[in-house]
Amino acid sequence: MRRPNKYLLILLATVTAYVLFEYYRPKPLDWTPTYENDDKIPFGTKVLYELLPGIMQQSSVKTVRLPVYNFLTETKPAGRSNYVIICRDFNADGNDLKQLLPYVRSGNTVFISAYGMPDSLGAVLGFKADVKEPNEADSTLRQNFANPELVKSRGYNFFHDDGRNFLLIQKAKYITVLGRNARKEPVFIRVQYGKGQFFIHNLPLAFTNYYLLSPKTSDYAFKALSYLPARPTYWDEYQKQGRFDEEQQSIFRYIRSQPALNWAYYLVVFGLIFYAIFAGKRTQRIIPVIDPPQNTSLDFVKTVGRLYFQQGDHDNLARKKIQYFLTELRERYGLNTTVLDKEFTETLAQKSGTPLSETDELVRLLRSAQKSISLSEYDLLTLNAAIERFKHLI
Repeated sequence: MRRPNKYLLILLATVTAYVLFEYYRPKPLDWTPTYENDDKIPFGTKVLYELLPGIMQQSSVKTVRLPVYNFLTETKPAGRSNYVIICRDFNADGNDLKQLLPYVRSGNTVFISAYGMPDSLGAVLGFKADVKEPNEADSTLRQNFANPELVKSRGYNFFHDDGRNFLLIQKAKYITVLGRNARKEPVFIRVQYGKGQFFIHNLPLAFTNYYLLSPKTSDYAFKALSYLPARPTYWDEYQKQGRFDEEQQSIFRYIRSQPALNWAYYLVVFGLIFYAIFAGKRTQRIIPVIDPPQNTSLDFVKTVGRLYFQQGDHDNLARKKIQYFLTELRERYGLNTTVLDKEFTETLAQKSGTPLSETDELVRLLRSAQKSISLSEYDLLTLNAAIERFKHLI
């Protein structure tokens, strides 16, 4: 029975040990701001997503996993609705805005909370999402609402935010400031657009799990969302997770999304590469050296000729020599060797490129040998020398 390859066993044991170690070791707290609605980490939005139906007085909130353009052109929401977008940066191209603006103009509401906003949207609505220089960062900066009924006496501090982001108002006619920071800079505005309205918020961190569960900031998100009318609401996840939800994700996509499995995947790939490089060389069989096939025809002819010569059958050997030589002339030059006359001699000299005198001497010996009743050893040697001399000249 063949023994298992020790390199594969070592690789398998290493991968298994690493996966078990990553699975059972204490998981460090992940502070990555994902804003995803299925993340329980501090800066996910699972808490808000689960509470949103109650805030909107709806049985459920529909999750959108399509670009704005695709969703609004393919779905065509019935009746007026809310569209909530909470992400790190709101990325919308011209096609998205061509659908989003008419959606709001017809009486719907869009709530966007993001640090980055497209300049094209700001140019239409009259604002710009600006950011201060790094040396002006202030994690103690407090936020508050402009509405006296929503104001908190000491304000709200989201200390994981550096306080550099704010909104610069360029067209104040249709814009209402709903929230400012301690520097009196707008961070939350309402823009009337046609029959609907945009709510632009510049601090998405305020809607994450950490600040919704913190007693000091838990009511901020609910106060901000209280401006939205109670109607069917769509929650955008495309800006954060793309098109595919958990049921649509492939096994490979899931492996790449899990750090432990992702590292195990790389470990397997590189392990197989090293195995192919090093183990493959050691186990490769030696390629045997095979001698090329030899042409034994010449040896056979020599053997037969030696046999005739030793037996003294010079006449038979000479006539076979003539026969093979004439066959060679027919195949090589296409000559008729039935009659060895003057015409044959001249044609052979022209085609072979040999002197006519040498050719004439050779043909004369061939004719003489064919007419002889018996050929002696001398005749054989003379004829062989003439044939070899002719072959040497061509």
